[in-house]
Amino acid sequence: MTNLNVKYLGLNLKNPIIAGSSGLTNSIENLKELEKYGAAAVVLKSIFEEEIYLEYAHEIKKLGPMDNNLEFLDYYDYQIKKDNLTHYLQLIRDAKKELSIPIIASINCVTAQEWSFFAKKIEEAGADAIELNIFVLPSNLSLRSEDNERIYFDIISRVTAKIKIPISVKISPYFSNLGAIIRDLSFTEIKGLVLFNKMYSPDIDIFEQKISGSDVLSQDTDYKLSLRWIAMMANRVNSDLAASTGVHSWETVIKMLLAGATTVQLASVLYKDGFSIIPNMIQQVRQWMIENDYHHISDFRGKLSAENTTNPSEFERVQFMRNFGEHK
Repeated sequence: MTNLNVKYLGLNLKNPIIAGSSGLTNSIENLKELEKYGAAAVVLKSIFEEEIYLEYAHEIKKLGPMDNNLEFLDYYDYQIKKDNLTHYLQLIRDAKKELSIPIIASINCVTAQEWSFFAKKIEEAGADAIELNIFVLPSNLSLRSEDNERIYFDIISRVTAKIKIPISVKISPYFSNLGAIIRDLSFTEIKGLVLFNKMYSPDIDIFEQKISGSDVLSQDTDYKLSLRWIAMMANRVNSDLAASTGVHSWETVIKMLLAGATTVQLASVLYKDGFSIIPNMIQQVRQWMIENDYHHISDFRGKLSAENTTNPSEFERVQFMRNFGEHK
């Protein structure tokens, strides 16, 4: 009998498909629908560090002196409703009452300031785990790469000191030594790494001659960066690896599992194709396993990781030697 069960962050999941953090995971109605359609876990829409600061400023002040350099607050939206955090905690409580699958809260953070006390409130509300979505844009020319990297470890240290539920960290590929960072982060007290978050990228409108936003949703070819790094880091880390960004089909789900991912996260495809894409993916993955005589995902997970493939250089090659290096 084909078994799709996996263990992620120490949590038992009925299959490897997780509904990733997005606007679709911000209501109890959608969460119940996602469970009905087969999602094995849900990551709630992120609560942002700035929201925690603005709404709990009085509590933060009680915690003592903070970093004086808070210019980043200039970039934040000051029109946030005052009940956002209360709503978030209530969403966790309601989800735990209504759903049987794991509920993973999400915090979008960029500093190691004293916002981390809110992680304890999330734990108390009943969340099964927390995903820290961390991104520090390496654009400050006065900071060295190790200065930026230290922020990630400081955030992890502060949060793990406050809570006992498992923590995963969602990162970007923007590191000077990405492989070493993935490895070193995995040997902290976190239980999982999500590769990679989709970043907002500005664009330029040449007709209006102004800055504009780019596509918010990922494309079905955007998975390849995550695929490369999951394959290269599988069996070299001390935590689970989850694939994110560009997972739009059952074929990509299988590719990520073959590369070494424990789970995959869906977001953009749920906007594009609806929640019904989930049972289709599950059925197709199950059928592929039957056709290839696999009884459990562990039978093939990581089979084509860099460590297990006969030609690991395929994942390390970065130049088009054959396609564009020859002319007839």
